[in-house]
Amino acid sequence: MRWLNEPARWSGDLGALTVEVEPETDFWRTTHYGFVRDSGHFAYEELAGEISLRFGGDFAAQYDQAGLMLRVDAETWIKAGIERADGRDWLSVVVTRGLSDWSQQPAPPPDADGWWSIRAVRDRDAVQLLAGEQPIRLAPLPPEATVLAGPMCAAPEGPGFTARFAR
Repeated sequence: MRWLNEPARWSGDLGALTVEVEPETDFWRTTHYGFVRDSGHFAYEELAGEISLRFGGDFAAQYDQAGLMLRVDAETWIKAGIERADGRDWLSVVVTRGLSDWSQQPAPPPDADGWWSIRAVRDRDAVQLLAGEQPIRLAPLPPEATVLAGPMCAAPEGPGFTARFAR
């Protein structure tokens, strides 16, 4: 397991990971807000075709987020997971190819153990994202590119929170 923006406090591995998400962290590129942020926490390995991730977090502040990231480079990436916005949890996907595009829908309830799940299936020039078994997004992904995949979390506006991940 390797890190982009390793947090000061974390424990475990890609099978079971707990992260103390640091404040003022985020992933975003330009659209609407006019800034570029590449400071969120991302633990990764190379994607071999499909990845599933279960996760949860103590989301409290505006834009607290956790989930799965697929990353080619700083300008080509996808993050999908749960994000707290306007006092509620949203199922959120950001697809970035130079500029970020954000889609959201009401979050499904977590499972009986308090976990959400995201699965990504890479196929040729695309990746299909699923929340549980529900397809939520089909997005382009360069077929020749090496893609890094794994847990992502960030706390752009709040004091930070605890995020948990399992494979």
